[in-house]
Amino acid sequence: MTSTPRSKPSRRSLLATGAALAATAAWPRVAFGQRAKIKIGLMLPYSGVFAQIAENITFAVDILLDEQGRRLGGREVEIVKVDDESNPAKGTENASRLVRRDEVDVLIGTVHSGVQMGIMPVVRESGTLLIIPNSGNNGATRELCAPNIFRVSFTNWQPAYGMGKALAGKGVKRAAFVTWDYAAGAEAAEAFGQAIAEGGGQLVQVLKLPFPDTSFQPLLAQIPGLGLDAVGAFFASGGAVQFVKDYAAAGLKARVPLCGVGFLTEGTLSEQGPAAWGGARFPETAHCATDRKDGGRAWTEIMGWNRV
Repeated sequence: MTSTPRSKPSRRSLLATGAALAATAAWPRVAFGQRAKIKIGLMLPYSGVFAQIAENITFAVDILLDEQGRRLGGREVEIVKVDDESNPAKGTENASRLVRRDEVDVLIGTVHSGVQMGIMPVVRESGTLLIIPNSGNNGATRELCAPNIFRVSFTNWQPAYGMGKALAGKGVKRAAFVTWDYAAGAEAAEAFGQAIAEGGGQLVQVLKLPFPDTSFQPLLAQIPGLGLDAVGAFFASGGAVQFVKDYAAAGLKARVPLCGVGFLTEGTLSEQGPAAWGGARFPETAHCATDRKDGGRAWTEIMGWNRV
């Protein structure tokens, strides 16, 4: 894969990739086969809307390997990359390629929740160690969990439920949720609605559009007529930038508060500019493992920016 210049990563990426660093530190204790090298498969969306997140995850792994002299447990490490393109239809095929053809010892993936579902049956059958660095798909660590499956990020339920609970606590009775029509968005909307209902309110409507479409205007045009106290949203990266800008441009910001889990604005706030000022967002429920003694310095020195 051709390397590209690294831009400033979002805090969402750091939450996931920093945790991935912590997880990779445990690899030498795993009983691998007798091959000379440890093979690590990176199945990530190196192209498309989530490409920057994939780059940051890869970079986090590189930091750990550089610190260890590119060896784990005294053995050389070989990295095999696959671009999953955020395409659920290719999830099982790509995972099978890494596990069966490339015979990786560890698979790290992925970001898109739909693609994650394609990975799960492959690693459950093979027993290959899976580390989930970002995808929030609920089932991966619920009904599909297994002893060889580890999550170092979050579930889609966690931040969305917390956001709904906070809004209900502030007296919100009528809310809507806007998201892409894919697995992560559906799970986030369900969790948000659950918390609103438990607080005595109602999730009036879930407004959605195909992933990764950013034609938000038709959805935004429906909001004024719904009689809402608040709007929740689940978007990330470039989609989050466009959504927040369009929400403000439609004149909704001053009329109906817009709320989102952390990655609606984290890593995108500077690009959103004044459109995001005065809005509300709730941070994710993970902690950044790069807050270890030297982790922040590594990001600052190598990535060339200061974490906040």
